[in-house]
Amino acid sequence: MGSNQTWITEVILLGFQVDPKLDVFLFGFFWLSYSLTLVENGLILGLIWLDSRLHTPMYFFLSNLAIIDMSFASSIVPKMLANLIMQMKTISFAPCVLQTFLYLALAATECMSLIVMSYDRYVAICHPLHYAVIMSWRVCTILAVTCWTFSFLLALVHITLVLRLPFCGPQKNNHFLCQILSVLKLACADTRLNQIVLFVASVFVLVRPLCLVLVSYWRILFAILRIQSGEGRRKAFSTCSSHLCVVGLFFGSTIVMYLAPKSSYSQEQRKILSLFYSLFNPMLNPLIYSLRNTEVMGALRRFLGKKSSL
Repeated sequence: MGSNQTWITEVILLGFQVDPKLDVFLFGFFWLSYSLTLVENGLILGLIWLDSRLHTPMYFFLSNLAIIDMSFASSIVPKMLANLIMQMKTISFAPCVLQTFLYLALAATECMSLIVMSYDRYVAICHPLHYAVIMSWRVCTILAVTCWTFSFLLALVHITLVLRLPFCGPQKNNHFLCQILSVLKLACADTRLNQIVLFVASVFVLVRPLCLVLVSYWRILFAILRIQSGEGRRKAFSTCSSHLCVVGLFFGSTIVMYLAPKSSYSQEQRKILSLFYSLFNPMLNPLIYSLRNTEVMGALRRFLGKKSSL
């Protein structure tokens, strides 16, 4: 390393390349979206906790997803909001690396959790007589803990490889967060190993799980068509279509981000994709599940009924 190179201690987050006059509008819009994310997911958690009818494996995994979504948004949005109203849009290097770690870990946790949720629906619809045995509370707990543990260990591998690099600039990060692809551009060394490990991990965590999810739902579709009861078919299809909406939104945006050729999308388009699955996706998930789920809506009506009777 040359003598004219110095280690960076903070990073400038350039954010969105828009007119500074729009910062107030963006602050209000993102603050509202973040608030809705916390309220919606918090409401889902509260309803599942309070209503004994929702104490089933399906809603256990749904509450796990709500925790992931709130954590995911909270690891990114507060700093983004602060930078929108501050003149110096900086973040110290250590918190920047921490944000990268949480971003990777929570994204992977959501991927793994969506696989588990699809497996739960597969067992419930294709093997209903054995559902209580296969998806026991012990199994559900092990699956949830495995998702979190595996994902955080995988993120730790990436961060370890990142920290071995010398970071001497440029100091400017053309993003609104410390996303790993943008952080690697700050290194003044060869990052090919990091890129290769990230690509392999993306295939393992995104493409392979997505294939498993699609196979599961393909088999579920055939099982639904064999259900004799029209009401049973409607309920099963409604639940599974909600899951598929969430799967499509999350996996679609992340696969484009990490596996699409770099020349296919501009940096600004990639920022929008990052914003989508780090803020808008966590905000949309509860709406997709609650609006299409009669049991959740029923729990909400019972809760509001109790409140009004007090």
